[in-house]
Amino acid sequence: MNEKIEKAFNDQINAELHSAYLYLSMAADFDGKSLGGFAGWMRAQAQEEVIHAMKFYDFINDRGGKVKLQPIKEVPTEWKSPLEAFKAAYDHECYISGRINDLMKLARDENDNPAINFLDWFVNEQVEEEATADEKVQELKLVGDSGPGLFMMDREMGQRVFTPPADGEEGA
Repeated sequence: MNEKIEKAFNDQINAELHSAYLYLSMAADFDGKSLGGFAGWMRAQAQEEVIHAMKFYDFINDRGGKVKLQPIKEVPTEWKSPLEAFKAAYDHECYISGRINDLMKLARDENDNPAINFLDWFVNEQVEEEATADEKVQELKLVGDSGPGLFMMDREMGQRVFTPPADGEEGA
């Protein structure tokens, strides 16, 4: 496996696990505020990010590289409101999209077609991730400080269920 790509993909494993840790922290904050639906949504998001990390893990192993796990950076533990948390989630997804774009550039520069093909799924996934987070930000802006509105959104958000991909499927 190309050494530059191996290192960059190991760094991305860390970034994906950091994402999971961030979303799990948001879930804990929501749970502490009796917003179980928002917490459930974030727990599902955290599980999805672990799947993303494992995709990189498996790719490195499949190509004969070495996975090198790194410490996960500390994350915030509370947010003032659901809107603030989802704005942070949106900003984080934009950051991850930038990382994926940088990985794609590296793979092209190194002429690593298997890596390009692999990363193509993540490019598409990040479009969805950003759109979903932004949609929740916009909905929360509409709801504002309305208690009944937040209650209704919390119930709606609690409907999200994480379904792990079946073996051989591309994503979560």
